[in-house]
Amino acid sequence: MKLSEIKELIQLFNDSDLASLRLEQENFLLKLNKEGKKVKVDNVAQVTPVQKTETAPAIQAVESAPKSVNASSADFITSPMVGTFYRSPSPGAAPYVSVGDTVKKGQTIGIVEAMKIMNEIEAEFDCKIVEIEVNDAQPVEYGTKLVMVERI
Repeated sequence: MKLSEIKELIQLFNDSDLASLRLEQENFLLKLNKEGKKVKVDNVAQVTPVQKTETAPAIQAVESAPKSVNASSADFITSPMVGTFYRSPSPGAAPYVSVGDTVKKGQTIGIVEAMKIMNEIEAEFDCKIVEIEVNDAQPVEYGTKLVMVERI
């Protein structure tokens, strides 16, 4: 199984209501379990008749906290365009916001890169970050929920 297929399976699993998934093929085993909104990769193994190699693709879990807001009535900051979402200004830098942070209207919460242009995404009102909905460097579409917020 190709790495791109594994990543796609993980994304589909993350977006589903399933609590666990086990996929076994001739020389491949993939186990996925959810803990709240985070995806946990239990075991990813490539097995050949002669040797066993353990591989665990790096997966950044979506940051979340206990929800104090009902998800159906929550406010979200959404993507205004199609592109790639980044949580920090550069690789290795601290993210713009984290769960529990209080942000002011106009404060940058992330970047959406579209056609090699970095577009800062700003809070439209004063709010508290309840949950980060997308991973760093994840492709997003127009209207994708980026961050769940609670107005203050």
